[in-house]
Amino acid sequence: MNNNDVIRRVRYIFDYGDDTMMEIFALADYEVNRETLSNWLKKDDDPNFVGIYDKDLARFLNGFIAYKRGKKEGEQPKPEKTLNNNIILNKLRIALSLRSEDMLEILALANLRISKHELSAFFRKPHQNQYRLCKDQILRNFLHGLQIKYRPNSK
Repeated sequence: MNNNDVIRRVRYIFDYGDDTMMEIFALADYEVNRETLSNWLKKDDDPNFVGIYDKDLARFLNGFIAYKRGKKEGEQPKPEKTLNNNIILNKLRIALSLRSEDMLEILALANLRISKHELSAFFRKPHQNQYRLCKDQILRNFLHGLQIKYRPNSK
């Protein structure tokens, strides 16, 4: 999945307006203007579409964690320079305070069933033997499951 898809889906799932999105970025100590935000949210075929860099999506996800759980005292987490689906999935898990059982239920809403062991492999350190790369299909289904859970009347 590309970064723009992730930010668009999160915005849609939680029905956030531009002001809320800018507030989320601000919680990560990053100011974004409405025009830049609008260009990130445009469809890929729009002439004003601008791809969002990994570091900017990491800032949004860090701000999302602060928005959902409260901003922690002291220095804020530094945004990652490169993201992968494992990091995105983990940041969403933290922001929404989800346990493994919750995540498995959300994936089941999207008709994807995996074991608890498979799920935990996504959150291990990359050098561990049990580490597993989170493929686009898993992240896409997780976001779809979140949509079903938080916006049940949407298609």
